[in-house]
Formats: sequence, structure tokens, C-alpha cells
Amino acid sequence: MATEDVKGSRQFGTERIDFTADRWNGFILRPTTAPVGPRPWVWYAPTFINDTYPLPKQLHAWYVERLLAAGIHVAGVDVGESWGSPAGREGFAAFHRVCTGSFGLAEKAILWPQSRGGLQCYNWAAEHPECVKAIGGIYTLVNLDGLRLADARIHTGYGMDEERFRAQAARHNPIERLGPIAAERIPLFNIHGDRDAIVPLEENVGELTRRYRALGGPAELVVLPGLGHEEVPPFFTSEQLLAFFLTQAQ
Repeated sequence: MATEDVKGSRQFGTERIDFTADRWNGFILRPTTAPVGPRPWVWYAPTFINDTYPLPKQLHAWYVERLLAAGIHVAGVDVGESWGSPAGREGFAAFHRVCTGSFGLAEKAILWPQSRGGLQCYNWAAEHPECVKAIGGIYTLVNLDGLRLADARIHTGYGMDEERFRAQAARHNPIERLGPIAAERIPLFNIHGDRDAIVPLEENVGELTRRYRALGGPAELVVLPGLGHEEVPPFFTSEQLLAFFLTQAQ
């Protein structure tokens, strides 16, 4: 990675480093307290690095600032609206190589998926379980079944037409790919609302939790009654999710 690929700025009260990993744009936020031991990091998805709809954003500050203060790096890579596709997974792999190689972060990352970021994180984790310490998510999408597969955003993200994508969707459905993750006993933690009409609880992390436990994997699910797919404090100031991240970073 060439030096000119690295740019510095500030965000969330700390130094932000932007860089490219192959053709993918990523960032790392440096902790505000010196990291101890293996330089732990929390990897947020989906990341968007643009001026129109950047993610993570101020909505995530409560978590990010506390993670940084605990000596934990926060990072992410923009693989576009790839919906967990093989191309997006290649971007994740390239980003992981740069973070662990050039920046010396821990080999195992703590993944932090939100909504459709679940398709990215879980599909990548299924292929690289040795690179994942834990997964903690917010109303996480993990099941392609029931989605409108004709939605152009999805099949286009996979570089396929609608018919081809329908024929291959089961191969890319995270909820069907839990075996390698469970074999490593990677801890899962999810918070989800029981009124979520966009990413329904039961067919997503509800079913994921049942299947993962049946495979012998540790999984915790916190259901927030009366809440849907909303940007509201119970999701973005959860002491339980924060405690999960802090514990897994030790």
C-alpha cells in the first residue's frame, strides 16, 4: 500500500485514516486510549464513504466514542451496495489484509453489522471464520428468503440478472451458511425490534439464533418490544451491545 493512498482527518473526536485496499476505500479510527495487547478492532458494516449518505455517522457516536475510549479501533470498508455478494466479500478480504498487515490490527475482528450489513458480515465470516472474534448486530438482515429478489439493488449487487440470481440465491444466504461460524464457536449478539417490517425479527435473527444454538454456537438475542427498523436510542445506546463489544475485545 503506497503512502499516497493514506489520508488523515478527524471524526468522532479522533484521528481518522482513509486508505485503499486494492480498489476498495476503507477507514480506521484510532482509539483515544492506547490499545492494550493485540490491538482490537470493531468493524462496522455497511460502510459508505461519500458526502450523500456516509456510514457510520453521528447516529453511531455513542458506541464509537466509548469503543475508542476503551482502546479499541473502529473501522470499515465501502464495498458499495453489494448485498453480501462474492465481489463484496473480496473487498472485505482485501480490507482485512491491509488492516492486519499494514496497520497491525488484531487478526480477529469484531464485526458490527447493521441491517443489510448482515449480509456482508455473515457471508464473509462463513468463508473466513478464523478472522472473526465475534459478531454483534443491530436489526441485522441475514436471510434472503422472503426478500423481493426482483429488487434491482439485490441482483445488480451480485452482478447477475434476476433469473440467475434467483437460481443461485440459496448459495449466498447467510442463514444457510452458519456451520463454519458455529464450528469456531464465534459469539453472536443481536438486538432487534419485534415490530420490524423491513427486516422481520423471526425470519432473520430469530431464526439465526435458533439455528446457531442448534449447531452448538453461543448466541444471545435481545428483543425490543414495540420497535421497528428505526434510528432510535434503544438501538444506538444499548449498554448490552456495548458490553458485548468490550468483553469480546479483551
